Amino acid sequence: MSTFVAPVPELERQAIIDLSAIANNIRRLRSIAAPAQLMAVVKADAYGHGMIQVAQTAVAAGADWLGTAHVSEALGLRAAGLQTPVLAWLHTPATDFASAVAADIDLGCSGWELESIVEAARSLEHPARVHLKVDTGLGRNGCSLADWPALVEAAASYQRQGVLRVVGVFSHLAVADETDRPETDLQLARFREAVAVAENAGLDLDVRHLANTPATLSRPDTHFDMVRVGLGLYGLSPFADTTSAELGLVPAMTLRTHIALCKDVLAGQGVSYGLNYATAEPSTLGLVPLGYADGIPRVATGGPVRVGGITYPVVGRIAMDQMVIDLGPAGRSHFADTAGTALGATAEIFGNGLDGGPLVERWAEAAGTVNYEIVTRISQRVPRTYVGQADCGSAAAADSDGAH
Repeated sequence: MSTFVAPVPELERQAIIDLSAIANNIRRLRSIAAPAQLMAVVKADAYGHGMIQVAQTAVAAGADWLGTAHVSEALGLRAAGLQTPVLAWLHTPATDFASAVAADIDLGCSGWELESIVEAARSLEHPARVHLKVDTGLGRNGCSLADWPALVEAAASYQRQGVLRVVGVFSHLAVADETDRPETDLQLARFREAVAVAENAGLDLDVRHLANTPATLSRPDTHFDMVRVGLGLYGLSPFADTTSAELGLVPAMTLRTHIALCKDVLAGQGVSYGLNYATAEPSTLGLVPLGYADGIPRVATGGPVRVGGITYPVVGRIAMDQMVIDLGPAGRSHFADTAGTALGATAEIFGNGLDGGPLVERWAEAAGTVNYEIVTRISQRVPRTYVGQADCGSAAAADSDGAH
């Protein structure tokens, strides 16, 4: 299991990203998915962890592919010197397909994009690499089952002309995180049928890929040639009843700051906008300088903050830049070793839980959302600090000065 590397630079607030945890998670997921290849999904700035640093670490730890939503993200990986196969799958008519083709970025295609991709490939006189996406039941991106044979035939025709290469067929699961749902079986059956259509059309596929993190962990029949892991890469569990530790995963992000103000108040003191909370007795309030501008959900009152080895719930409404914890009537005495005040004490919002600190799941529960939304929304106002490494020089801790 991974532990954070000391010392960590003392900043006013920071998200500490443990690259050793990322590497641990890659190795763990690869062992589960083998012999299938593994795609590390680093879209959305690697779920808030830092796309370049995470991608470098993932590749050093054994990831075979990288995945992004947007071509612009994939181009960023190429600009950073990463030559690992990259797939980008979410496009608009304004997408820069020509730059993607020139950079040998694989392109997901749900139907309408095919002509735009072909046009770019012809203009460059360079064949495009395409993964055809079929909608097996999620109802978002992907070609409908009714239109699938026509898309496959069109792509096969362009492949015969040498304009493109159909590298793979893929789809995305809707409820794999709920292991008792029958829809996953239905999606799997539809995917098998879609692959058969492609192969019967003469397409020799390198990779068939369907499994996301929960399916990688719980459904080996969905692994095919490659799995796509996002959530698990960052050490988070996709299952409501199973912890990261139980899955052998280590959460990679720790969010910390320092108490900005500590003061005694009388009973009945209201706290924050709306005065929805009032102290029940004379107490000590601690001000935590993080708010919804930093990515803390405004609705997450009750979220945990650990100070001095004790976890306190946030009280009152979370504001743009700050939130409040009630240290209780013994608040000052508990911090007697720091001049009787919590001022300046480290406040951990969430971390890897190895020392008993709060996990991101508690914040997700307080906000009524999922764990990966919490880490992804931590804003760029919070500097990232990188510690640990992937046991490989190319993934050594990057930007350790806290810049991101």
